[in-house]
Amino acid sequence: MKTLFLLRHAKAEDGGGGLPDFDRALNDRGTKEARAVGIFIRKQNVRLDLVLSSSAVRARETTELVLSSGGLSLDVRYDQRIYEGGSLCLLEVISQLEDEMSTVLMVGHNPGLEELLSLLTNRSEHLATGTLAKIDLKASGQGPDANRPRGMREWGKVLEQKGTLDWAVKPKDLT
Repeated sequence: MKTLFLLRHAKAEDGGGGLPDFDRALNDRGTKEARAVGIFIRKQNVRLDLVLSSSAVRARETTELVLSSGGLSLDVRYDQRIYEGGSLCLLEVISQLEDEMSTVLMVGHNPGLEELLSLLTNRSEHLATGTLAKIDLKASGQGPDANRPRGMREWGKVLEQKGTLDWAVKPKDLT
């Protein structure tokens, strides 16, 4: 069993003034949202093995605030593919995870995260900024593909059996 948390970046400043979308930072509301998510993660006693994050400024800031507010110190892999990746691209990122990773947080953007959630669970769920969703995946390293390269057995099989959306929490429910 694997657990994938999906977190849409917190609220960012508007893209006006010629600022490239990639460089948009969190606004005050977004900073509060990210901190609230981190506190929620700590109160839920969530133990993460790894964080995968978009390399966009607002996603990086969300990741840093969530980890610091959650009292978590762990590896973060910033991956450019998450920035504008659709569900299949995000699935590719996940499929490359090492088997020993059992609980992973992905911080990214819509529509990719919503599409990935739907692909993994057959459920449609709106992920407003700062929304955290928990998906239980029935990935297994057993069976005929057990000789596949390490990291491609369990996470690479997450589509074989549909996962379950355990819950989704919006920042407004936390503050």
